[in-house]
Amino acid sequence: MKKRKLIVFSGPSGSGKTTLVKSILQKKTGIEFSISATSRNPRGNEINEKDYYFLTPDEFKRKIENDQFVEYEEVYPNKFYGTLKSEVNRIWGNGCHVIFDIDVFGGLKIKNKFPNETIAIFVKPPNLKTLEERLRKRKTENESSLKERLLKAKMEIEIASKFDFIIVNKEIEKSIKSAIKKVDEFLNT
Repeated sequence: MKKRKLIVFSGPSGSGKTTLVKSILQKKTGIEFSISATSRNPRGNEINEKDYYFLTPDEFKRKIENDQFVEYEEVYPNKFYGTLKSEVNRIWGNGCHVIFDIDVFGGLKIKNKFPNETIAIFVKPPNLKTLEERLRKRKTENESSLKERLLKAKMEIEIASKFDFIIVNKEIEKSIKSAIKKVDEFLNT
């Protein structure tokens, strides 16, 4: 491996970034998923240290104070998400590139911190109506949190141009092909 690289996928909740990341991980070798830390509670069948590192808000804040994050965001009030330095070092220690499925602002922080080692890809829904439909199908949101996510999505879409590439996720198979092509081009430079 020439250089250890960072592959960031960001976009609004429901944009399809997780599906794209999972597809890349199934089709490519030498790439490992960075498990994010969060202070939110697990949803459904989520497992600690597999889906997220679940921390209490106080544990998360202590790790911030101890400079243990590459990046972190308070995405919603008292709901933190972040990337632990130890997670990136673990993956690089395995000789692999790191792939992220993270918040838009966290993705930009990684790009700014490691500009030459990072590709930042924004996954955009075709429109807000489609995004709302996708979020409703998940059945993980109440009306209040759904409105909060849609408002946040509008803000995130406004800064999409700060990313290296934008993939409009209208048809998932085309989006997967586009994502794999961009990642391949980046890793081969």
